Amino acid sequence: MPFTPIHLGAGLAVKAMGQRHFSLMIFAGSQILMDIEPLLGIIYGWPVLHGVSHTLGGALVIGTMAAFIGKPVSQWVLRYFRYNKWSITWRVGLISAYIGTFSHIALDAVMHSDMNPLRPLVYGNPWLGVLTIAQLHLLCLVLAIIGLTIMAIQHRWRTPAAQ
Repeated sequence: MPFTPIHLGAGLAVKAMGQRHFSLMIFAGSQILMDIEPLLGIIYGWPVLHGVSHTLGGALVIGTMAAFIGKPVSQWVLRYFRYNKWSITWRVGLISAYIGTFSHIALDAVMHSDMNPLRPLVYGNPWLGVLTIAQLHLLCLVLAIIGLTIMAIQHRWRTPAAQ
């Protein structure tokens, strides 16, 4: 299924560690952009759903696009909700987008047999089956729980105690 939210577990863990140096909005946007090709493949009945977009080169191009689209959009969202404490720099935008696209490749390669993530250097999918799908989903869930727990603790430390 394209646009799987399970990948956000990795993003939540990175956000907890990176804080202002990582944009979860840009990460999420890059995840969606990565799955446009598989969505079109499903709609049009293509035999290979995870083609060029799910290669390292595709991740680089899509990550760059995600940063250039995501930075101004995310900055607008932050301003709209009057969250003016943080500003997303181009560096943060690019890092967030690339973490999004390259982690997407790694996560999808474990479960999709039609991927050639290292093409054109290597054909085939060396990561296929490294984890079962259940283990992959559990990993993403654990990463989400870890990330949310760290963010909750960080928020508690920043918030003055109620009197």
